[in-house]
Amino acid sequence: MTTPRTATASDSLKKRLRDPDFRREWDRTALARAVALRLVEYRAVNGLSQTALARKLQMQQPAIARLEAGDHNPSVDTLVRLSQGLGIDFHIDITPKHVEVQLTA
Repeated sequence: MTTPRTATASDSLKKRLRDPDFRREWDRTALARAVALRLVEYRAVNGLSQTALARKLQMQQPAIARLEAGDHNPSVDTLVRLSQGLGIDFHIDITPKHVEVQLTA
């Protein structure tokens, strides 16, 4: 008797991306997710709480929480603040059919 394979998060995402409405939202929030992941990574590597990171960036902790949620794209002003405050480069390539985000430190 074989045990059925358990679906992974990657499998689930692939399935959901076939839904046009989900795919549109996924594509729309690509920048937000990239920024969120980078901020969480920065905090983990540097042992910072959201509050400590907010102080470093002269922001409020709820603003950091919203950025880390990855639900809404940050403004250009916010990207500038993050870049200058954390030494992160943002490279954003926007075309009619594609948005690509590269973050480097």
